[in-house]
Amino acid sequence: MELRHLRYFIALSGSLNFTRAAERVHVTQSTLSHQIRQLEEELGQPLFDRLGKRVMLTEAGEAFLAYAGRALQEIDLGVGELKTRSVSMSGIVRIGTTHTFNLELIPDCVARFLGRHPTVKVVVEELHADAIAARLSAGELDLGIAYKPASQSELRFEPLFNEQLVLVVAADHPLAGRKRIRMIELHHERLILLPGSFSTRQLIDECLAAAGAQPNVIAEMNTNAAMLSVVDRVQAGTVVAANAVPADSSLVSIALESPTPIRTPGLLFSASLPAGRTVKAFAALVRRAATRGQAVTAAA
Repeated sequence: MELRHLRYFIALSGSLNFTRAAERVHVTQSTLSHQIRQLEEELGQPLFDRLGKRVMLTEAGEAFLAYAGRALQEIDLGVGELKTRSVSMSGIVRIGTTHTFNLELIPDCVARFLGRHPTVKVVVEELHADAIAARLSAGELDLGIAYKPASQSELRFEPLFNEQLVLVVAADHPLAGRKRIRMIELHHERLILLPGSFSTRQLIDECLAAAGAQPNVIAEMNTNAAMLSVVDRVQAGTVVAANAVPADSSLVSIALESPTPIRTPGLLFSASLPAGRTVKAFAALVRRAATRGQAVTAAA
């Protein structure tokens, strides 16, 4: 069965006249009659009663008409959507992202996006999660890639994946040879962490408290890069997402457990302002890249 069979069937059902239906679909009457017979043979039952010059739908034809109409409508909608997408996009898409995602994920997505939509300008700002939420609420950003805000009901959050935080130490640190470490073992351990205003720090503190551990926080710094740089120079550790550690780094990542600190990054949108085509297109790239990244991690 081909699309033309359905279109010819719909045309004849609407006019119940072979001549008018043939004119409507721009074929000869004999071609239309032949195609209708092909469709009936494939379905195994007649769709029309031919009574001289009169044409009537059979009971089977009546039943099939509703389904054929819906099928063609869906196909036409799909074709229309593709035609709309093929029109070049323009304008600006404003993105806020935390540092971790600006290392690999967002640059990769920006490069792919510009390759497909060269007439769109992309503006990326690296901010902490609270600033991203505030800028989205104020209408100063179109899309955020961060963590779910604690109290921003006017934002819509779409989770991408779950990620575990790890302990990171220098290669000569006493814990560097460990594969896993329990949270309680960080009791009195020298750590460099994010300030207490960060949601990630609050998650770490909750896990430490649940284990009964009180580490010796010797410094607080507001970027992962700064914390990792200091950890590479002193006998201390830090707790960050595994993908925050550069692939070429000599630092050692150790899995944490009992409990394991897990956070969920995702896409943030304004709940009151509908996302435009450019924002939807960039968000779709981020979803695919995040899924691809998780698949690679799982395979490794």
